[in-house]
Amino acid sequence: MLRSILLALDDTPGAVAARNMALALARQHGARLTMAGLSAHDDGMEPTPLGASAFAEHRNAVLAARQQAENAAMLEAARTAAGSTPFETITLDDAPEPALLAAGLGHDLIIVGRDSTLGREGCEDGLAPAIPALVEDGARPLLVVPPGWTGADGPVLVGLGDCAAAQRTLQALAQLGLAAGGRCVVQALDSAMAEAAAGYLTLHGASAEGMAPGEITPELLLAEARAMHASLLAIGIGGGRGLWSLLFGSPVAQLLREAPCPVFIHG
Repeated sequence: MLRSILLALDDTPGAVAARNMALALARQHGARLTMAGLSAHDDGMEPTPLGASAFAEHRNAVLAARQQAENAAMLEAARTAAGSTPFETITLDDAPEPALLAAGLGHDLIIVGRDSTLGREGCEDGLAPAIPALVEDGARPLLVVPPGWTGADGPVLVGLGDCAAAQRTLQALAQLGLAAGGRCVVQALDSAMAEAAAGYLTLHGASAEGMAPGEITPELLLAEARAMHASLLAIGIGGGRGLWSLLFGSPVAQLLREAPCPVFIHG
Protein backbone atom coordinates (compact mmCIF):
# COMPACT_ATOMS: atom_id res chain seq x y z
CA MET A 1 0.00 0.00 0.00
CA LEU A 2 1.14 3.53 -0.73
CA ARG A 3 1.71 5.17 2.64
CA SER A 4 4.25 7.94 1.99
CA ILE A 5 5.20 10.11 -0.99
CA LEU A 6 8.22 12.36 -1.48
CA LEU A 7 7.76 15.16 -4.01
CA ALA A 8 10.62 17.22 -5.48
CA LEU A 9 9.14 20.72 -5.28
CA ASP A 10 9.90 23.03 -8.20
CA ASP A 11 8.11 25.60 -10.38
CA THR A 12 8.78 24.08 -13.80
CA PRO A 13 5.70 22.87 -15.76
CA GLY A 14 6.52 19.20 -15.17
CA ALA A 15 7.08 19.79 -11.47
CA VAL A 16 3.71 21.54 -11.17
CA ALA A 17 2.07 18.54 -12.86
CA ALA A 18 4.03 16.26 -10.50
CA ARG A 19 2.79 18.24 -7.50
CA ASN A 20 -0.81 17.88 -8.63
CA MET A 21 -0.37 14.14 -9.21
CA ALA A 22 1.29 13.72 -5.81
CA LEU A 23 -1.65 15.48 -4.16
CA ALA A 24 -4.14 13.29 -6.05
CA LEU A 25 -2.31 10.10 -5.02
CA ALA A 26 -2.09 11.27 -1.41
CA ARG A 27 -5.84 11.84 -1.35
CA GLN A 28 -6.63 8.57 -3.12
CA HIS A 29 -4.45 6.39 -0.89
CA GLY A 30 -4.50 8.38 2.33
CA ALA A 31 -0.73 8.64 2.03
CA ARG A 32 1.54 11.05 3.88
CA LEU A 33 2.98 13.64 1.49
CA THR A 34 6.32 15.38 1.92
CA MET A 35 7.34 18.24 -0.38
CA ALA A 36 11.08 18.77 -0.65
CA GLY A 37 12.25 22.25 -1.60
CA LEU A 38 15.65 23.85 -2.08
CA SER A 39 17.38 25.84 0.61
CA ALA A 40 18.49 29.41 -0.05
CA HIS A 41 22.11 28.87 1.02
CA ASP A 42 24.92 29.90 -1.30
CA ASP A 43 26.46 26.52 -2.16
CA GLY A 44 25.34 26.93 -5.75
CA MET A 45 26.30 30.60 -6.02
CA GLU A 46 28.81 31.88 -8.52
CA PRO A 47 32.54 31.78 -7.61
CA THR A 48 34.26 34.88 -6.31
CA PRO A 49 36.61 36.62 -8.77
CA LEU A 50 40.02 37.56 -7.38
CA GLY A 51 39.86 40.98 -5.71
CA ALA A 52 36.08 41.22 -5.97
CA SER A 53 34.91 39.73 -2.70
CA ALA A 54 32.61 42.63 -1.78
CA PHE A 55 30.88 42.50 -5.15
CA ALA A 56 30.60 38.70 -5.00
CA GLU A 57 29.17 38.82 -1.48
CA HIS A 58 26.48 41.27 -2.58
CA ARG A 59 25.71 39.29 -5.76
CA ASN A 60 25.37 36.01 -3.88
CA ALA A 61 23.15 37.65 -1.26
CA VAL A 62 20.88 38.86 -4.06
CA LEU A 63 20.79 35.36 -5.59
CA ALA A 64 20.02 33.81 -2.21
CA ALA A 65 17.21 36.30 -1.62
CA ARG A 66 15.80 35.51 -5.05
CA GLN A 67 15.91 31.78 -4.28
CA GLN A 68 14.19 32.44 -0.96
CA ALA A 69 11.42 34.40 -2.67
CA GLU A 70 10.97 31.68 -5.30
CA ASN A 71 10.77 29.01 -2.59
CA ALA A 72 8.13 31.01 -0.72
CA ALA A 73 6.08 31.43 -3.91
CA MET A 74 6.31 27.70 -4.69
CA LEU A 75 5.21 26.79 -1.17
CA GLU A 76 2.27 29.19 -1.31
CA ALA A 77 1.20 27.73 -4.67
CA ALA A 78 1.47 24.24 -3.16
CA ARG A 79 -0.73 25.23 -0.22
CA THR A 80 -3.33 26.64 -2.59
CA ALA A 81 -3.29 23.50 -4.74
CA ALA A 82 -3.43 21.22 -1.67
CA GLY A 83 -6.51 22.83 -0.14
CA SER A 84 -7.42 20.66 2.83
CA THR A 85 -4.92 17.91 1.90
CA PRO A 86 -2.16 17.92 4.54
CA PHE A 87 1.51 17.81 3.62
CA GLU A 88 4.88 18.25 5.29
CA THR A 89 7.86 20.19 3.97
CA ILE A 90 11.58 19.55 4.16
CA THR A 91 14.52 21.56 2.88
CA LEU A 92 17.20 20.01 0.69
CA ASP A 93 20.36 21.37 2.29
CA ASP A 94 22.62 19.16 0.16
CA ALA A 95 22.83 18.85 -3.61
CA PRO A 96 19.41 17.65 -4.91
CA GLU A 97 20.49 14.11 -5.84
CA PRO A 98 22.00 12.91 -2.53
CA ALA A 99 19.41 14.87 -0.53
CA LEU A 100 16.48 13.27 -2.36
CA LEU A 101 18.10 9.82 -2.17
CA ALA A 102 18.50 10.18 1.59
CA ALA A 103 15.00 11.53 2.12
CA GLY A 104 13.56 8.86 -0.16
CA LEU A 105 14.52 6.12 2.29
CA GLY A 106 11.64 7.22 4.51
CA HIS A 107 9.08 7.12 1.71
CA ASP A 108 7.45 4.57 -0.58
CA LEU A 109 7.64 6.62 -3.77
CA ILE A 110 9.55 9.62 -5.13
CA ILE A 111 7.76 11.89 -7.61
CA VAL A 112 9.62 14.38 -9.81
CA GLY A 113 8.69 16.53 -12.77
CA ARG A 114 10.30 15.48 -16.02
CA ASP A 115 11.76 18.97 -16.51
CA SER A 116 12.53 19.82 -12.87
CA THR A 117 15.72 21.87 -12.69
CA LEU A 118 15.88 21.84 -8.86
CA GLY A 119 17.92 25.03 -8.75
CA ARG A 120 20.00 24.44 -11.84
CA GLU A 121 19.93 26.61 -14.96
CA GLY A 122 18.10 24.03 -17.07
CA CYS A 123 17.84 20.35 -17.95
CA GLU A 124 19.40 18.64 -20.93
CA ASP A 125 16.92 17.24 -23.46
CA GLY A 126 14.03 18.15 -21.17
CA LEU A 127 15.02 15.58 -18.52
CA ALA A 128 15.60 16.60 -14.91
CA PRO A 129 19.32 16.32 -14.06
CA ALA A 130 18.47 14.42 -10.87
CA ILE A 131 16.67 11.58 -12.67
CA PRO A 132 19.70 9.36 -13.50
CA ALA A 133 20.84 9.25 -9.88
CA LEU A 134 17.32 8.68 -8.56
CA VAL A 135 16.88 5.74 -10.95
CA GLU A 136 20.32 4.16 -10.77
CA ASP A 137 21.17 4.73 -7.10
CA GLY A 138 17.76 5.00 -5.48
CA ALA A 139 16.22 2.32 -3.29
CA ARG A 140 12.70 3.52 -4.02
CA PRO A 141 10.67 3.61 -7.25
CA LEU A 142 10.45 6.89 -9.11
CA LEU A 143 7.47 8.48 -10.82
CA VAL A 144 8.42 10.95 -13.58
CA VAL A 145 5.59 13.29 -14.60
CA PRO A 146 5.58 15.15 -17.95
CA PRO A 147 4.71 18.84 -18.30
CA GLY A 148 1.02 19.52 -18.76
CA TRP A 149 -0.11 16.14 -17.44
CA THR A 150 -3.68 16.28 -16.15
CA GLY A 151 -4.56 12.57 -16.24
CA ALA A 152 -5.97 10.03 -18.70
CA ASP A 153 -8.60 7.31 -18.53
CA GLY A 154 -6.54 4.63 -20.29
CA PRO A 155 -4.89 1.57 -18.72
CA VAL A 156 -1.58 1.21 -16.95
CA LEU A 157 0.94 -0.10 -19.50
CA VAL A 158 3.72 -2.33 -18.16
CA GLY A 159 6.85 -3.02 -20.21
CA LEU A 160 8.25 -6.23 -18.76
CA GLY A 161 11.77 -7.40 -19.62
CA ASP A 162 13.56 -10.47 -18.32
CA CYS A 163 15.63 -8.71 -15.67
CA ALA A 164 15.31 -8.42 -11.92
CA ALA A 165 14.70 -4.67 -12.13
CA ALA A 166 11.66 -5.19 -14.34
CA GLN A 167 10.30 -7.72 -11.86
CA ARG A 168 10.90 -5.30 -8.98
CA THR A 169 9.01 -2.63 -10.91
CA LEU A 170 6.07 -5.00 -11.37
CA GLN A 171 6.08 -5.89 -7.68
CA ALA A 172 6.32 -2.26 -6.53
CA LEU A 173 3.54 -1.20 -8.89
CA ALA A 174 1.25 -3.91 -7.52
CA GLN A 175 2.12 -3.61 -3.84
CA LEU A 176 1.81 0.17 -3.80
CA GLY A 177 -1.68 -0.21 -5.22
CA LEU A 178 -0.99 1.98 -8.25
CA ALA A 179 -2.74 -0.48 -10.55
CA ALA A 180 -5.53 -1.58 -8.22
CA GLY A 181 -9.08 -0.98 -9.36
CA GLY A 182 -8.08 -0.24 -12.94
CA ARG A 183 -7.06 -1.93 -16.16
CA CYS A 184 -3.49 -3.04 -16.86
CA VAL A 185 -1.85 -4.18 -20.08
CA VAL A 186 1.43 -6.09 -19.79
CA GLN A 187 3.80 -6.20 -22.74
CA ALA A 188 6.28 -9.03 -22.09
CA LEU A 189 8.93 -10.93 -23.99
CA ASP A 190 6.95 -14.19 -24.07
CA SER A 191 3.42 -15.36 -23.39
CA ALA A 192 4.27 -17.25 -20.19
CA MET A 193 5.81 -14.13 -18.66
CA ALA A 194 2.89 -11.99 -19.82
CA GLU A 195 0.33 -14.40 -18.34
CA ALA A 196 2.19 -14.68 -15.02
CA ALA A 197 2.53 -10.91 -14.70
CA ALA A 198 -1.13 -10.32 -15.54
CA GLY A 199 -2.13 -12.91 -12.94
CA TYR A 200 0.07 -11.23 -10.33
CA LEU A 201 -1.50 -7.83 -10.98
CA THR A 202 -4.97 -9.38 -10.83
CA LEU A 203 -4.18 -10.71 -7.35
CA HIS A 204 -3.49 -7.12 -6.35
CA GLY A 205 -6.82 -5.79 -7.52
CA ALA A 206 -6.20 -4.91 -11.17
CA SER A 207 -8.01 -6.09 -14.27
CA ALA A 208 -4.95 -7.23 -16.21
CA GLU A 209 -4.18 -8.79 -19.55
CA GLY A 210 -0.85 -9.93 -20.95
CA MET A 211 0.58 -9.67 -24.46
CA ALA A 212 3.81 -10.99 -25.97
CA PRO A 213 4.92 -8.89 -28.95
CA GLY A 214 8.25 -10.75 -29.11
CA GLU A 215 10.42 -7.76 -28.25
CA ILE A 216 10.14 -4.79 -25.97
CA THR A 217 11.43 -1.57 -27.49
CA PRO A 218 10.98 2.12 -26.66
CA GLU A 219 9.19 2.64 -29.97
CA LEU A 220 6.68 -0.12 -29.20
CA LEU A 221 5.96 1.10 -25.67
CA LEU A 222 5.63 4.72 -26.76
CA ALA A 223 3.29 3.80 -29.61
CA GLU A 224 1.17 1.62 -27.33
CA ALA A 225 1.05 4.29 -24.60
CA ARG A 226 -0.17 6.88 -27.10
CA ALA A 227 -2.68 4.57 -28.79
CA MET A 228 -4.33 3.43 -25.57
CA HIS A 229 -4.11 6.83 -23.81
CA ALA A 230 -2.20 5.13 -21.00
CA SER A 231 -2.57 6.61 -17.54
CA LEU A 232 0.86 5.29 -16.53
CA LEU A 233 3.83 3.54 -18.13
CA ALA A 234 5.78 1.19 -15.83
CA ILE A 235 9.28 0.05 -16.81
CA GLY A 236 12.39 -1.40 -15.18
CA ILE A 237 16.03 -1.20 -16.18
CA GLY A 238 18.86 -3.63 -15.54
CA GLY A 239 20.48 -6.71 -17.03
CA GLY A 240 18.78 -8.81 -19.65
CA ARG A 241 17.98 -8.60 -23.33
CA GLY A 242 17.10 -5.65 -25.51
CA LEU A 243 16.04 -2.45 -23.82
CA TRP A 244 16.71 -3.74 -20.34
CA SER A 245 20.35 -4.67 -21.01
CA LEU A 246 21.38 -1.01 -21.12
CA LEU A 247 22.14 1.34 -18.26
CA PHE A 248 20.53 4.74 -18.13
CA GLY A 249 21.10 5.80 -21.72
CA SER A 250 19.32 6.42 -24.97
CA PRO A 251 16.49 3.81 -24.79
CA VAL A 252 15.45 4.62 -21.21
CA ALA A 253 16.05 8.34 -21.69
CA GLN A 254 13.92 8.19 -24.85
CA LEU A 255 11.05 6.64 -22.92
CA LEU A 256 11.29 9.19 -20.13
CA ARG A 257 11.65 12.10 -22.53
CA GLU A 258 8.87 11.15 -24.98
CA ALA A 259 6.31 9.31 -22.84
CA PRO A 260 2.87 10.92 -23.12
CA CYS A 261 2.07 9.90 -19.54
CA PRO A 262 3.88 9.56 -16.21
CA VAL A 263 6.58 6.87 -16.09
CA PHE A 264 6.93 4.58 -13.07
CA ILE A 265 10.48 3.23 -12.99
CA HIS A 266 12.55 1.15 -10.58
CA GLY A 267 16.24 0.47 -11.11
